[in-house]
Amino acid sequence: MCASAPQRKRRDLPHIRSEHQMHLRVPAQLFSMGRPGLFLARLLIPALVGLVLTAPAYCQSIPTGQSISTGQFTSTVSSSGEQVNILPESLPADALQGVLAKGRELETNHRWGEALSHYEDALREHRDHQPLRERHDLAKLHYSLERRYHDRSFLKSISALNRRQALSLYSELLQKTSSHYVNSPPWRQLAVRGTTALDVALTDRKFVSVNQLQASSEQIAQFRRDMYQMLGQRPVNSSRDLVAMAGDVAQMAETRVGLTPTTVILEFVTAAANGLDDYSAYLTSDQLREVYSQIEGNFVGLGVELKAENRSLLIVHVIPGSPAERSGILAEDRIVAVDGKSTAEMSTDEAATMLTGAEGTWVRVTVYTSGQQPRVLNMRREHVEVPSLEDVKIIDPDFGIAYIRIPTFQKTTSRDLEAALWNLHRKGMKSLILDLRGNPGGLLTSSVEVADKFLTQGNIVSTRGRSKQEDFNYQAHYGGTWRVPLVVLIDGDSASASEIFAGAIKDNNRGHIVGETSFGKGSVQGIFPLGYAGAGIRLTTAKFYSPHGTPISHLGVEPHQKVTVVARPTAEGLANLSQVADDAILEAGLEVARSRMARSRESHAGAVQQ
Repeated sequence: MCASAPQRKRRDLPHIRSEHQMHLRVPAQLFSMGRPGLFLARLLIPALVGLVLTAPAYCQSIPTGQSISTGQFTSTVSSSGEQVNILPESLPADALQGVLAKGRELETNHRWGEALSHYEDALREHRDHQPLRERHDLAKLHYSLERRYHDRSFLKSISALNRRQALSLYSELLQKTSSHYVNSPPWRQLAVRGTTALDVALTDRKFVSVNQLQASSEQIAQFRRDMYQMLGQRPVNSSRDLVAMAGDVAQMAETRVGLTPTTVILEFVTAAANGLDDYSAYLTSDQLREVYSQIEGNFVGLGVELKAENRSLLIVHVIPGSPAERSGILAEDRIVAVDGKSTAEMSTDEAATMLTGAEGTWVRVTVYTSGQQPRVLNMRREHVEVPSLEDVKIIDPDFGIAYIRIPTFQKTTSRDLEAALWNLHRKGMKSLILDLRGNPGGLLTSSVEVADKFLTQGNIVSTRGRSKQEDFNYQAHYGGTWRVPLVVLIDGDSASASEIFAGAIKDNNRGHIVGETSFGKGSVQGIFPLGYAGAGIRLTTAKFYSPHGTPISHLGVEPHQKVTVVARPTAEGLANLSQVADDAILEAGLEVARSRMARSRESHAGAVQQ
C-alpha cells in the first residue's frame, strides 16, 4: 500500500507551562540517554568516576542506637559511643555473588561510573535485592560527587553563594519537589541521604583539596559522629525541618572542621534531588544549558557519545557530520589517551573535562580500533548539529521498503520526519521501518507528534502524577495520517519517549514491533530553573501508561516478534542490503515488511482477477 497524501493535523497538545512551573516536559533522562551510567561526550557533560581515600560508607559513624546497613556490614553505635561492626549473613551462593564481587572490584579501583552502570544492569534483573541497591546508591553518591567537583559552574557556585543564598536554594528545590514530584517526598530519607553524602564527601580527595580542609582526622571523625547524632535526635517531617537541619549541620561543620556553610548546604541540595529516584537530579548551570542544547539538537564538542569501560572511553555513537566522523572515528573505537595522558591514569571525569573546551580550540586524542595500532588525531572542537533522523533511505527497492533511524526525540524530529516521509513517498515508499534501537527518549511532545502521524484515532499515551495538573491523555487526530505499513525496531536501550511511541503503535494495532524488550523507563521529567547559581532541577513529575493502561516502568514494551541478539552490528549506518545480514533485528524487520507487502500484492492481484 502506498502512503496517502496526508493533510495537516491539528495539534491539541497541552500548553507548555510557564517558567515558574514546568519549563519543559522531558520524558527521557537526556544526560544518560535513559541510563544514568551512560554519559554523553558530545561533549557536554563529564562522566562520573569518583576518587576516595577510604571507604566511607563502610565505616561511617552513626547515632547511638541506630544502624545503617551498607551491604557489606551493619554499623551500630552503642550507648557508650563505641562503633560496633556486625558482619552480615552469607549471601546466597548464586550469580549475585559474582555481581557484587565485580562491583566491589570496580569500587576498589575507584571506577565509580562503571560500577554504577554495572549495578544498574544487575538491578534490571534483581530489582528488589537490597544489598545490590545499597551498592548502587553508594556508587551513585561517588558518581555525583566527582561529577560536581569537575564542573566549573558548580565550583563557581561554592564561592559565589553565601549561607543565606544556599539555604534559599535548598528551600526552593524542596518546595518544587513538594509541589511537583510524582510521589510524596520522603523527607526523613532525604535527611539521611544528605548526611551520608556529606560523610562520603569528607573522605574524597578532590572535595578535601578544593575546600582546603585542614582539620585533623580526629576532628573529622568527631564531627561525623556528632552529625549522625543530630540526625538521630531530630524529627524531620517537612521541607522546613530539612532546611533547618542543613543550616545547623553547616554551622557545626564550620566550627568543628572549617568547612564553609555553602559547601555543606550544597551537599544537602544535590543529595535531595539525586536521591529521589534514578532520573531526578540537581542540574548545575552548565548542565542546565546542556539540557537545553540537547533538546535543540546542537552543542560544541567532538560529536561522539562515550561510555566508561575498562579504563578507556568506549565510543558508543559518532554523530554524522561531526569532527569525530571526519577524523575517521567509528563506533566501538576507544579513546585511550587525551593530550598524551593515558585514560587509564585518570578518572573518566578528568578525561571528559580534558575533551571539553571552547569552540575552535584543539585537542589531541589517541584512538584505538580493534586489530589496529593506536592513532593520534588532532581534533578541533566545533558547533555540532545533532540530526533528528539518520539513514533515511529506500532499503529494499524491489518491495519499496523505506528505512529511517530516529536517534532521539528532539524539538525538530516531527518536522524533519514529515519532510523525510514526503521525500521517500516520491521515491516509491510502500512500507516503512522505523528504527528506535538505542533511542533513549527525548521530548514527550515530540514522541506524541510522531505517533500522531501514523494513528487516525485513539489514545497515544496517558500520564499520571501526584498532582492533577500532571494528568494528561494524549489523543491521535484523524487528519494528516500516513497509512503506510509500519514496522518498528526496538531493543533494550530503547527508553522513555521511544517506549511511548512503540507502545502506542502496538496497542493501537498500527504496526509490527520487532526486536528486544525495551528498557522500561516509564516516567516523565520536568526541568525547573532555580533562582540561584543559574541551577535547576530535573524532577520526575508523572508516570506514563500505554493506550491499554499498561505501565512502562520496569516492564518495557514487549515486541510482537522477539529477536535474540548475540552481538550488535558495529557499522555506522547501512549502505546497502548486503550489510543487513549482520543485523538480526533489522533482517527480521525486513522479513515482516516483505511478507506483508507480498500478501498485499496477492490480495490486490486476486481482486483484479475477480
